[in-house]
Amino acid sequence: MTDKVRIALDAMGGDHGPEVVAPGASIALSRKPDLSFLFVGDEARIRPLLDADPALKAVSEVLHTEVQVAMDDKPSVALRKGRYKSSMWLALDAVKSRKVDAAISAGNTGALMAMSRLCVRMTPGVERPAIAAIWPTIRGESIVLDVGATIGADAKQLVSFAVMGAAMARILFDIDRPTVGLLNIGVEEVKGVEEVKAAAALLREGDFPLLDFRGFVEGNDIGKGTVDVVVTEGFSGNIALKTAEGTAKQIGEYLRSAISRTLMSKIGYVLAKHAFDTLKEKMDPRKVNGGVFLGLDGVVIKSHGGTDAEGFASAVELGYDMARYDLMEKIHQGFAQDSAAATDAQPAAAKELAGAAS
Repeated sequence: MTDKVRIALDAMGGDHGPEVVAPGASIALSRKPDLSFLFVGDEARIRPLLDADPALKAVSEVLHTEVQVAMDDKPSVALRKGRYKSSMWLALDAVKSRKVDAAISAGNTGALMAMSRLCVRMTPGVERPAIAAIWPTIRGESIVLDVGATIGADAKQLVSFAVMGAAMARILFDIDRPTVGLLNIGVEEVKGVEEVKAAAALLREGDFPLLDFRGFVEGNDIGKGTVDVVVTEGFSGNIALKTAEGTAKQIGEYLRSAISRTLMSKIGYVLAKHAFDTLKEKMDPRKVNGGVFLGLDGVVIKSHGGTDAEGFASAVELGYDMARYDLMEKIHQGFAQDSAAATDAQPAAAKELAGAAS
């Protein structure tokens, strides 16, 4: 990789388009001076924002297109009208052609996944993609995947998610052998659906040198930070993510209501303002904005569509870390070293399934 980390930005994606994308890129640049950008979208909207920010303009190019994917487009519609010519597709194509090191979009999630699979394509050996989210926990942060890409993953796919999630954790958390757990309805080995138990057998019986499998974890273990990587399929993962987001908002509303209820509560808030500010920062979703599309043959980051500039900057910085510290190489390394372990564990998985069936 060159000294600069070059990132393609789908400038038209999200609820706010360039008016958030450009300021977010500027914030990220102030923290990561070795960034450079390819803005993809309507130049008439992008160029004035760059002209107003000389530092950002100096490290940016614009690839013009007036075609954009709407936030409510179905993936099939997005592909039909946006393939080869939309801002989303052209940002992904820059990753495919290795003109950039990563692509960031706040656009339509389904369309981004569909276009990514067609344009960037899958990593050899990976059957299905996963969206990996960074999850704030009591002890720091964990990675949870999949949070919405693959519904009903089988045992082999869950093992792939574990390998890819561990590769991401090695970059973000700077640890050689991240701990991994499978999300389940209990920690006992007899609990759970057959595919989850089979995946556990593969991970438990195999000698995986780049991850430390800790067995099953439950929903309450995610927030505790019991393991570095929580693996699940996209249906349950997305429900867990949306439940956590809703609970965080609910707690925030409870606090605001309680603080404003009486004069004494207002005085108490003033006295404890530092503690409340710390809590607010810890629960700020902008700090962990950005989901990594794992399983693709390139780095693609999905930002929340409604985020502000600070949140988009977090997604850009996540893309920077994945590119700078070579996520793709670590994933390839993980599959190369772990494939033999998975193969050796296949008989155990078959036995696990047979036992469950009987």
